[in-house]
Amino acid sequence: MLEIADIGLRFGGVQALDGVGLTVTQGSIHAVIGPNGAGKSSLLNCISGLYRPARGRIVLHRGQGTGGTDALLGLEPHAIARLGVARSFQNIELFRHLTVLENLMLGRHTRMSLSLLPSLLWFGAARRQEIAHRELVEEVIDLLALQAVRHKPVSTLAYGYAKRVELGRALCLQPSLLLLDEPMAGMNAEEKEDMARYILDVNELAGVTVVLIEHDMDLVMDISHRITVLDFGRLIADGTPEQVRRDPRVIDAYLGKEAS
Repeated sequence: MLEIADIGLRFGGVQALDGVGLTVTQGSIHAVIGPNGAGKSSLLNCISGLYRPARGRIVLHRGQGTGGTDALLGLEPHAIARLGVARSFQNIELFRHLTVLENLMLGRHTRMSLSLLPSLLWFGAARRQEIAHRELVEEVIDLLALQAVRHKPVSTLAYGYAKRVELGRALCLQPSLLLLDEPMAGMNAEEKEDMARYILDVNELAGVTVVLIEHDMDLVMDISHRITVLDFGRLIADGTPEQVRRDPRVIDAYLGKEAS
């Protein structure tokens, strides 16, 4: 579904990504792991259009019979989102003064077609459009068990709920490709189990392809179909969880000797 080839990204004297390439299979959960500063978030930022690498190629193959192929490099983030690429962030990036429901509805903005004036009047076509989009948002609320907090401002939520809302906002875009940057960071064991279940449901039930950055190696090994390992901006391994677990380069750079 996603082809990345020879990505090069530099910040001044720092080479954040150096010739990184990988292929993400449609319908899979593909994890990207590595030490802090390895270039993982920079790679997601290149895919979603927040960073523009100096060289390389990123191509999205749209599934479900569309046969479409899109080169993502050079596109603005909103244009990439319209192609069905959604993401969450390592640090929560929600509108804290808005409610959970309002934040989720914002995830539908790329799918709304009416101009500003009819939307402000909220009459006729604008009202019908919002009701139709609200139906999908309600499905996301049910999927992520957010009913109890739907009308609460995001600023009042516990951390685990806020991370869940950010996942929900990405899902409201109805993505074919979902980029998750450390969705379990800062969570306790129970919250991590819940989030892992939600990600599996999205992947298995909705058929959404997931690219996941995560530091919890037990969880990564359990839910991922394929794993790519970065170190100092370079790709050092790519394979199944079992292959990566036993790769000497990965053990030396990241996992440690206990993984051997």
